[in-house]
Order: sequence, then structure tokens, then C-alpha cells
Amino acid sequence: MLEVKKKHANLSIGIIREQMEMENRVALVPASVAYLVGNNHKIVVETGAGMRSNFSDHEYSEAGAEIVQSTKEAFKCDVILKVAPPTHEELDNFRPGQILISPLQIPLINSDYINKLRQKRVIALAMEYMMDDDGSFPLVRIMSELAGISAILTAANLLTTTSGGTGVLLGGISGVPPAKVVILGGGVVAEYAVRTALGLGASVCVFDNNIYKLMRIQARVGQRLFTSSINPTYLGQALSDADVAIGAVHSKAGRTQLIVSEEMVARMKPGSVIIDVSIDQGGCFETSEVTSLDRPTFEKHGVIHYCVPNIASNVPRTASVAISNMITPILAKAGSAGSIENVLFSHINLRNGVYTYKGCLTNKYLSDRFAIKYTDLDLLMTSTF
Repeated sequence: MLEVKKKHANLSIGIIREQMEMENRVALVPASVAYLVGNNHKIVVETGAGMRSNFSDHEYSEAGAEIVQSTKEAFKCDVILKVAPPTHEELDNFRPGQILISPLQIPLINSDYINKLRQKRVIALAMEYMMDDDGSFPLVRIMSELAGISAILTAANLLTTTSGGTGVLLGGISGVPPAKVVILGGGVVAEYAVRTALGLGASVCVFDNNIYKLMRIQARVGQRLFTSSINPTYLGQALSDADVAIGAVHSKAGRTQLIVSEEMVARMKPGSVIIDVSIDQGGCFETSEVTSLDRPTFEKHGVIHYCVPNIASNVPRTASVAISNMITPILAKAGSAGSIENVLFSHINLRNGVYTYKGCLTNKYLSDRFAIKYTDLDLLMTSTF
């Protein structure tokens, strides 16, 4: 591609208060706001946007942001930041040429959502599709790390007698056999669940049908583990003796596979705990049902189930800092380049996150899923520039 002429631009960036019941995160934290304001960007924060992450309006104001009282006022900015897809009501606030940076969360959207963005000619970027220079997806990885750690810490709390558990300490102390943890999956969530469980002193078994992933987890945690392909006999035996079972299976498209049958769950110890992180994609336990942070658990066959989607939202302050750290350099780079479009033109990894561009759908998977015409973004940007 031809080099784009660069000219510093002052961006106006709107931070929207999330409306989703279980979404507690915010896209930019005050420290990032202060940095961007110091680089002559205008930050507009809808009142209460950071409240559920324990960031007050006063902190944002002290960092240099303008606090506004309505969503519509925040939507007057050129760049809109969210940590959940816009609601259908919020979509009405967009105007042509605006930039949206938010997670896409495919299970939550439909063709009407895509078509509304196209009609508004919004340039929409999905945080989870933005790539690093090494080809990894930074938001997916950091949220997966958070989910893996949170899953084990949540299980440790649910095992206590006050939570209805068996009263077993999730860890090991001198002279007492350690708690037993079964982890399904071999990705980043599973890796960080393994790290956390081992750090507490638990005994860990990992099941996945990808042998490479099992080898990778062993190499990364630096010690030998019990690992196995997902054989119903071995898995059933491990679950019947487990204090905790973690579902960390991910599907690249569609629903996750049901791995643990209701019969297997019924043979687990009374008071044992299931944390189904895969519930975002339907869950990998047959007995899983979606729960919320207000009512996070239920019991079935005497087993405590925790099936909250978006588990990272239960530690929103840490999650918000992680998201903010990912977005801030992109916004700073856009200012130096003259616009976000200029950054997209010259950075293919960031361009990977674009799914609508000035009326066109530019993501092939979404095109196939919703039967909407696909247009190659590279061709669009070449003709634009």
C-alpha cells in the first residue's frame, strides 16, 4: 500500500455507561484518560460509566475528562468506546463516519445489528479481533487469563461450608491430601486455571483432545501434570473423585461441545463445584444453565454450579485496566497518524478488527453467519486512499 501522509489530529472520544446487567467494566480508566488528555485529545465520559468498576466521576474529571449527563451527549464524539456491543437503542445515536471500538460478542448480536451499523455507515472495530504484531489476539488472551484465575478463586470460595460446599480447602497443607481439580480444555483459560490451582497446592487433571495443547500447558507450567484425551471412562473416574471441575472448552464457531453428561455430574461428590466458563458458548456440562452475578449458583444432583457468562466482569477494575491498556496505545497512535482510518490503512493487524466500514460488511465469518454481502476491506481502503 502507498504511504499515508500523516498529520497529528485531536480526537474526541466518548466513553459510554454500559446498560447490560452483567457488564461492570469500562473501556478507559482515569489514568489512560489523563494520558490522552495530555496529548490534546478530548475525552467525554457519560456519568456513572466507571461506577461499577469503582472509578468515580470525580476521578475522571480530575484526569481531564468532561462528564456529561446523557448517552446522547457522549455519542457526539468521533470515537465511541464500549465494553459490550451497543444496544439497539444506542445504535440510533450513531452518525455516518463515527468510529465504534467495542467487543463484538457474536452470541449477543443478529443481522439487524449489523445492518443498522451499515445503514449508519459506522466504522466498527471488534476488540477481540484486533491482533498484535505476533498474530495473537490481546483482548481474548488477557480476558482468558482473568477467567482462568477467577474460576479457581471462585471455586475455592464455593467449597467453603458457608457457600454450601464440602468445607475443603482448595489447596494443600502439610499432612492433608490436596483438593482435586479437573479442568476441561487446553487453551489460555485452562492454562491459567492450572497455574492458579497448582499455586494453591491442589492436585490437577487436564482433559483435552488436542495433544499439542496438553503438551504446551505442561511446558508452560513447568511441571508434570495428569493429562488425558477426553475419554468418557477416564473423565468419569476423575470427576467422581473431584472437588472442583472447570469447563474451559472453546469453540471457534457456534456452540461448545457437551462433554460432561448429566449422569457424570450425578456421580460427583455432594458439595463439589462446577465452574462452566464455557457457558458463554452454551456450556460443556449437560447440567449447566446460565446464571447471573446477582444469583450466580444453583445446585443439581447435590453439585454446586456456577455458570456466569463473562466471568471477568466479576473483577471489573482489573479487567477495565487491562482493556484500557490495550486501547490507549491505539488511540495515541491514531492521533499521531492523523486519524484512526490512517492507522487502519497502515496496520494490517488492527485492520483485522474492522467488521463494518462505511456501509459495507468486511468480516467474512459474519457475512456467512448472517447472509449479508461481504466486501474486502483492503479493496475499500485502497479506493478510499
